[in-house]
Amino acid sequence: MVKKFLFLIPLSLFLCSAHGVGLDADAPKTITADKIEYDLGSKSIKTTGTTTITNQTGQNVTLVDAYIGDRNISASGSRVVLYLSRNTRITAASIEKDGDITTALEPTYTTCANCGDKIEAWNLSASSLTHDSTAREMIFYDPVLWIYDVPVFWFPQISYPDPTVKYKSGFLFASFNSTNNMGMQINLPLYLNFSNYHDATITTSYLTRENPLWQAEHRLNLNHSSMLTKGSYTHNQAGVDRWHVFNKDRVDLGDNARAFLFLNRTSDKTYLQQYNFYGDQPYLDSGARLELFSRSGYATTEVHSFQELRVLHGNQTNPSGDILPNIHGVYQTEPVFGNTYFSFMGDVLGINKSGSSASQRLIGSGRIVSPWVLPLGQRLTLSASARYDVYNFINTPIYGAPGDFSGMRGRFLPSGYAEWSLPFIKPGTNWTHVIEPKVRFTVQRHLENPAFVNNDSAGSLLSDVMLFSDDRLAGYDLWANGHYADYGASWRAFSHDGWSSEVFLGQSYDFFAPTNLDPNSGFHYGASDYVGRIGLYSNDWLSILNRFRFDNEELELRHLESTVRFGAKDYAEAGYIRATQLTDTLAQNRVINEAVLGGGMSLTERLSVRARVIYNITDHNLQQQNIGLYYDHPCYTISLSYYKDGAIRIYQNGENYYGASRFGFQFALKLTEGNLTQDRDAQYFSRYETGEAYLKQR
Repeated sequence: MVKKFLFLIPLSLFLCSAHGVGLDADAPKTITADKIEYDLGSKSIKTTGTTTITNQTGQNVTLVDAYIGDRNISASGSRVVLYLSRNTRITAASIEKDGDITTALEPTYTTCANCGDKIEAWNLSASSLTHDSTAREMIFYDPVLWIYDVPVFWFPQISYPDPTVKYKSGFLFASFNSTNNMGMQINLPLYLNFSNYHDATITTSYLTRENPLWQAEHRLNLNHSSMLTKGSYTHNQAGVDRWHVFNKDRVDLGDNARAFLFLNRTSDKTYLQQYNFYGDQPYLDSGARLELFSRSGYATTEVHSFQELRVLHGNQTNPSGDILPNIHGVYQTEPVFGNTYFSFMGDVLGINKSGSSASQRLIGSGRIVSPWVLPLGQRLTLSASARYDVYNFINTPIYGAPGDFSGMRGRFLPSGYAEWSLPFIKPGTNWTHVIEPKVRFTVQRHLENPAFVNNDSAGSLLSDVMLFSDDRLAGYDLWANGHYADYGASWRAFSHDGWSSEVFLGQSYDFFAPTNLDPNSGFHYGASDYVGRIGLYSNDWLSILNRFRFDNEELELRHLESTVRFGAKDYAEAGYIRATQLTDTLAQNRVINEAVLGGGMSLTERLSVRARVIYNITDHNLQQQNIGLYYDHPCYTISLSYYKDGAIRIYQNGENYYGASRFGFQFALKLTEGNLTQDRDAQYFSRYETGEAYLKQR
């Protein structure tokens, strides 16, 4: 006869490693057995036959002829099968617990049970196992590692943290890859745990054609702050010290303030790319930032120091000096009448350039914005603003002044706009259509010399997203200079089953000749180029977007960006960029074309392939190519990758970079934790392709 009783049994009964995985010691447990005896004198429990003990979370242990002493000080049983989660299983011929020490004979341990395979991917067997609940450590004697039922490793003794230990210092799996003309690279990471919120990883990389490379990553996460530092160092065969440091710290200063510190530096311009730490950064930025924010406003104070990584052509580079400091603040009032509100902005910028050149800028501005909804659904927004700039120059070259200039300059910049739109909405059975014409007329002061310097703007390229914006030029130094109008119309449609589409066409009209703009910008004295976009989307499997710009007179295609993506898990994607480069407003230099092709496909339920190619059609040059084969098993992942970098960087000082091919191999175990009702798989892996190491070990 099967009997079922409810007892308060501590989790330490659950063999060696089940002690204390997230439940209180007096949480209720269910015991099912052929026969259960309870001794009132010794306060012990004895079961006969097959016994199953299940806790609240669904973890269960099955054993034969169990004995549980008073307060679980002693316990025993045979033919034990324990599930800590759906995939984590421990078996043993017998167990015996005496105080804090539990001993199991002929144990096996795996985190790959019930993975759907006929043969477990791996398990660890031993002649005996001892668990010390105080030290939270398991010791396997004569252990053998089995991979798909094949013995691959034996050692006299292995110690292993029990599942109550979240993090444990030790070596992690090695990874392999090839590097730029430096041969094979073997990465050996060592994980160091200081606490549950503080750890580090030190990686030694051996290269067959270069000296060793050392990498380090330090992580600290507190309740109101976080710190992350990554770095590397090598003394190469040419006798040169090469290194990099990436650091970002955040500190919360109460509910309305926080601070950031960031340091990004490298020994030279090509080190990051050659050693595969490069992420397409045009320059490295170091400094600090303080943020203050409230319901109606915010303020920031920041300093920046830049390290240039680009190949320079003339002075077309930004930023062009260290920012010491930049203070920016914005405040917006509650509506004062209707929906009308005021906003105020202040900005202080200091620029230190090489030598004795420096400049400071002070901006103060105020704006009133009044949005209205008129009859027939018309929308009207009126706005007026006034801004005053004060500049202080120290040995600085400025527009309109011979040589370097020292002194003060100021300018008053009033402006305003009126924006009108009228959306026509037509609901349908399957689709809802919206047609909306929009016009904005902007009035601005026209200056003979609209800018003194350009420290914070890379100019402007006309696009569909720029129309109807408050500032058509990035930054504050450049001034749009004069009246202009934006006008266009859009059509949008939305279906009830997740489809949507859009079409937009627009143009800008300048009443004064634009100044200080790139000839490729698309702005002209009078009507600008035409810009627009066409898109079709499905939230499940399709995305198509085309953004374009046509010449305002000949309707020649000046710029085109096209992206297409089909599918989600299995997908195909394509992209195309076409840009016409002009040396002046009339002369055409050349057309630049670039194509992107990519995709991913599941070959089996677990095996997939992903690839991507970037090709410069104009120069007939392969910019970038990568392909990877990925096997995602419930217990581990394996990846094989190939990457080809076609970039060529020629610097005046000879620190040139020529792209090459790389191969990579990675293997990572998935260690599971949790319980049967809340099966949580914690996956920890190493990623070396981008120089980032997310290394954890349970």
